[in-house]
Amino acid sequence: MVKIHDELISCLTLEQERVYKNVLNVVLSDNGGFFYLYGFGGTRKTFVWNTLSVTLHSRGLIVLNITSSGIASLLLPRGRTSHSRFFIPISINEISTCNLRQGSPKAELLKKTSLTIWDEAPILNKHCFESLDISLIDIMKTQSTHGYDIPFGGKVVVLGGDFRQILPVISKRSRSEIVGSPINSSYPWKHCKVMKLTVNMRL
Repeated sequence: MVKIHDELISCLTLEQERVYKNVLNVVLSDNGGFFYLYGFGGTRKTFVWNTLSVTLHSRGLIVLNITSSGIASLLLPRGRTSHSRFFIPISINEISTCNLRQGSPKAELLKKTSLTIWDEAPILNKHCFESLDISLIDIMKTQSTHGYDIPFGGKVVVLGGDFRQILPVISKRSRSEIVGSPINSSYPWKHCKVMKLTVNMRL
């Protein structure tokens, strides 16, 4: 594990290393944080996710790798879809919550999780993230001192994706409703720190 970690760190570009250190420092400080890593295809967001995962796993910490689609989940270590991991309702609206009960194994896992990485975030409706926010605040209220002013119950959550790709698919809705459906139109977004990757490593 240490050898793999050292190899991954040595391959980070300066831009990727800056993102890596920002997230890692927040995780180790245990103060909570909400990040969005913006980058188009080829900027190696997945490589940054894998490096963060290996680093934290080597320290004995728990990382949940989540994606919005089943295909993307295959690219991350122990990747799962968001609906599978968080029990997000398929039919989602502004009052939906995840089917996570206080004291359940899933809830206890989320309490112990140091970092949640959620890739391909723009393709999901903002209500998916709001439902997780409400559920995590409820789960963490017995041990968190952050209150309700910090998103996701004070846990560190990092989203990723490219807003120039497909928006959430919402049937029988107007153009304005569709444009207003991604995560950047959601109330937790005001707490989000946006980071960018701009160098296309494929080229």
